[in-house]
Amino acid sequence: MHNKEIKLSLFNMLALLFGFVLMTFIFRDGIIHAINSWEAEEYSHSYLIPFITAYLIWQRRDILQNIPLFGSWLGVLSLLFGLFLFVVGELGTLYVVIQYAFIIVLLSAALSFFGWKGFKLVAIPLLLLFFTIPLPRFIYNNLSAELQLISSEIGVVIIRLLGISVFLEGNVIDLGSYKLQVAEACNGLRYLFPLMTLGFISAYLFRQALWKRIFLFLSTIPITIIMNSFRIAVIGWLVEHWGISMAEGFLHDFEGWVVFMICFSILLLEMAILVRVGSDKSTFSKAFGLEKETFKGEKINNPINKIPATFVVSLIAMIGVLLLSYSLPHREEIIPKRESFTQFPSQLQNWSGVKRDMESIYIDALLFTDYLLADFQNQDGERINYYVAYYDSQRKGQSAHSPRSCLPGGGWKIESIERVPLNGIKNGGRQVYANRVLTQYGNTKQLV
Repeated sequence: MHNKEIKLSLFNMLALLFGFVLMTFIFRDGIIHAINSWEAEEYSHSYLIPFITAYLIWQRRDILQNIPLFGSWLGVLSLLFGLFLFVVGELGTLYVVIQYAFIIVLLSAALSFFGWKGFKLVAIPLLLLFFTIPLPRFIYNNLSAELQLISSEIGVVIIRLLGISVFLEGNVIDLGSYKLQVAEACNGLRYLFPLMTLGFISAYLFRQALWKRIFLFLSTIPITIIMNSFRIAVIGWLVEHWGISMAEGFLHDFEGWVVFMICFSILLLEMAILVRVGSDKSTFSKAFGLEKETFKGEKINNPINKIPATFVVSLIAMIGVLLLSYSLPHREEIIPKRESFTQFPSQLQNWSGVKRDMESIYIDALLFTDYLLADFQNQDGERINYYVAYYDSQRKGQSAHSPRSCLPGGGWKIESIERVPLNGIKNGGRQVYANRVLTQYGNTKQLV
């Protein structure tokens, strides 16, 4: 036997376990942050994903135990890149970078251990772990706002088809006697994320042509949008006939579960149709199975207790980064002293202002340290709505709330964003710039 042809033995599995423990220890902050994020309903299914990944790999244990190990040096290079991203994430205090770096390092370690032949067996189950990482907040907010608008518009079309007169203003559905706000919780993401995960798993287990698998996975997006819009329409119809209580409490939550089960049923129906299309026609039971996969070649009876050199280098690199993370000096965060916005003057030259309180739902979402919201008016009747949010920390897990996210949610469209100098205003001798945003809702425009 060639010395590179190594069968997976107990010694090798212990080496893999040591590498995995090492990885989780390096990336522990990012992993803990991700797990804490799973408490949100959109990501609550993520608790199951690591177990599903482990099961899908365990299914192929017989094959993995009997294939020669050819460690890949490309895996070592990609692992070094993942560790570099980890350092960048630590220095930049960005959890999302650390979390994606963990998946890259995990995949790279598998490649450096198994080589291409074994890596192809575990790559897709490991890629499933990407669905456990919460989207960056600015992407989530923008996606949520767009889905709210799309779902509102389609939902209103369905309501009108049901013979009900309705008016849509942004995300507010006006039924005349009642107004329904399509809130962030109704954006459909609590269906989209778990359904995409189910679609990914189904596509992996679906023993059909590649185009069918891709189609199956991508179809989860329009299925979610259409069914979420249908749910909004049904709520509007129920409210019109039986009152606002139809949009609240247990019934509202129960409707969500029914809609998700319908989405999953559509996915199953789609697979049943796809198996009867194309040259690789089959039955549903044959095309979709969970049975254990067995090794069909000649089994290796005498395993060699030797770890691939590429994986040894990967372990050394991970140990080095672990030591580096401990050697970095602890950075104390300096929070400058400042006056509270309660001290902000209500009279500025010929402008008079009236301070306003923000509703608690917005305060809870923005997570700022302090804020100022006021309406100013001058002697000519010109008006300015003035809002400032202050964040005393930008450490890992904290981020400012962008107008790109909240403005579209009210139906406003951002027409243009540009960075412009404020003439005559300097700070420490340097020119001060501002973001000039032009927003529009129908024929109404606002300058921000």
